[in-house]
Formats: sequence, C-alpha cells, structure tokens
Amino acid sequence: MNDRSGPIRVPFPDVLDPLTGVRFFLALGVVLFHYQLQWTLPDEAVGLLDRARLGVDVFFILSGFILTHVYLQGDGVPDYRRFLAARFARIYPAHLFILLGMLGLVLLAPLFGVGLEPGRFNPADFAGTLLLVQAWFPRETMVLWNGPAWSLSAEWFAYLAFPAYAALALRLRARPWVIIALAAILFVALDAFYRAQFGRVLPRAEDSMGILRIVPEFLYGIGLYYLGQRWTPSPRVSVMGALATTAALLTLMQLGADDRIIVAAAGPFVLSLALLAKARVRTCLSHPVALFAGEASFALYLVHIPILMVWRNAAQAFFGWPGDYRMGMAELAAMLVLTLAAAAAIHVFVERPGRRLLRAWMAPQRADPVEARRSIHSDQGEPF
Repeated sequence: MNDRSGPIRVPFPDVLDPLTGVRFFLALGVVLFHYQLQWTLPDEAVGLLDRARLGVDVFFILSGFILTHVYLQGDGVPDYRRFLAARFARIYPAHLFILLGMLGLVLLAPLFGVGLEPGRFNPADFAGTLLLVQAWFPRETMVLWNGPAWSLSAEWFAYLAFPAYAALALRLRARPWVIIALAAILFVALDAFYRAQFGRVLPRAEDSMGILRIVPEFLYGIGLYYLGQRWTPSPRVSVMGALATTAALLTLMQLGADDRIIVAAAGPFVLSLALLAKARVRTCLSHPVALFAGEASFALYLVHIPILMVWRNAAQAFFGWPGDYRMGMAELAAMLVLTLAAAAAIHVFVERPGRRLLRAWMAPQRADPVEARRSIHSDQGEPF
C-alpha cells in the first residue's frame, strides 16, 4: 500500500439514488421557509421551517460530494472545457428561462396596476444575474430579479474554481480527514471575516459575497466522499446511520441550534445517505416518483419566489389587499400545487431539452467510455 492509494477504497455505485431523492425535500424546505414568512402560524410553531433555509448549505456540500464522484475517480482532472460545458448546460436553461420570465413580469407589471419599488429591478442587477456574478461582490441590497439565484452564482464560482479543488483533492484523497479539517479551518476563518465585515455568520451570506459560503462547504463534500470510500457498512448499519444523522439534523434545526453547527451536522447526513446506496439499501428516496421530484428540485428552487411574488401582487392588485397581508393555509396549499406543477413543466420542457442542446453544441460526445459514463451520471444527485 503506497501513500498515493492509502487505505483500500471501495467505490460507490455509479448512481446514488438517495442523494437525488433527498434534493426534493431540501428544495421544499427552502420553499416552505419563504412561505412561512407570509402565513399565519405563530413564530414558535415554525422552528424547523426557519432553519430549512440551510438546505442551501446541504446543496453546497452535495455538490462537492457528487462532482468528486463523477469527475475525480481517476488520477487526473477532467477536461476543463468539457467540465464547464456540462456544468453550464446543467444550470443555465432553467435559470435563463425563469430570469427572462421575471423580466417580462417586471415590464408588464405597470400595465396591470402593480407598482414596483423604484430602482429595485435595475439593469445592473439583471446583468449580474444573467452572468451569474451577483453573489461575488459586497452589496447592501438584495438582487430581486430572482432571489434564490444567488446560490447559483456561488455554484458557478465553485465550478470555475474546480481545477484548484481537484488538485487539492487528488493530492489528499488518501487522507480525507485532512481535507475535512482544511474545510473546517477555512469555514472558521471565512466566518470570522464575514462577521467582522458584515455582522452576520457565514451561513447567512447570500447576495453579498455569497461565494464565501460555498468555498469551504464544497471542500467539505469532497472530503466526505473520500472518507465514505473507506467504509462499506452492512445494510442494517447504513439504515441506522441514516436514521440517526437525519434525526440529529432535524432536531438541531427544530431546537434553533447555531447555523454553523447545523452546517457541520449536514455533512454526516449527506454521507449517510450515500452509504445507503453503497449498501444497496432501497428506501422511499429511490422510488421513481422521488427521483423525478429530486431531478425537478432545481426548477422548484428557482421558480418558487417568482410565483410567490406574482401571486401576492395579483392579490393586492385585484382584491385590494394590503402588501403585508398574511396568507392562509388553503391559499398556501393552492400556491404550492401550482409551483410544483410549474417546476415539473420547466424541468421536462425547458431544463432537459436545453441541457441536451447545449451539451451537443458546446461539448459533443467523444467515443471515450469514461466521458460517456460521466455524461450519463453527471447530474444525478447534484442539486445544481
């Protein structure tokens, strides 16, 4: 055994169903977090939902985990141009479709008597969102063209930086605890910087330099992947581990633990779900309905705020309700059904065909079987 290979690594199966299925519940948690800001439940009744916004951090950890699974199995890094082409094709069709929809809504709003706050939907922010750089710089206001897209900006930054991540990962893959320790040190340092500069903990970083939030969490996912390669639990142990890490994460969220502790607990949660696939355990997360919902979760995540905005503005314009009216449960349920249907349609009719067209145009398939295998599995389990 040499230092390069380290302890025996048992690869994960190609497809990690639990990491695909869980994406829907993570995205739904973010949706419900935004909904609970508008509904009539008392504050003490929504502890879990208030922390569901940290599903974004789980997404960032998942990205590091899955891209390591897809692209860093061998001794070398992937072709950078083809990697970026695949990642761009993965995220941009749905993003562009929804952003152009928002542009249309903003332009049409005055015709329907909907007043928009002057200057909030401005050309500079539109250009930043279009180019996916809106979360790269310090700013004092939110980018309203589509709020959730800030995390897409952070993901794009991580994709651009992937060669640096890959070089570090391949050098230290035999020492996954070192990668995880480096991620923890980086998180602590960036958290201290963010608190000093902006007065908030790092898991609160969004439009204002939200890229800092993904930097250590992506690395955390890489370390967890290589750690998981060392373990081959029995089906019983893998189920017990998944139940324990899920219960711990939900309990910390409900009790209102520090955001940074919840982010740390999200790592074992992600790893435990991947180990379910390694142990060949099938759960509800492997059901075809759950897998489709997980695949459509990206569209759900991106489209829910525009639909929420249109819904509330329409209610105010046509019924004369005040801007701060609270939504009832029946109204929220109807809006959720509409949002789920819209997300499914965008996934099927925009995201999938757009991805195929962009890949065919930007990076035609080679005969290389490794490249073909990456093409098949490069989107499974990854949130963005």
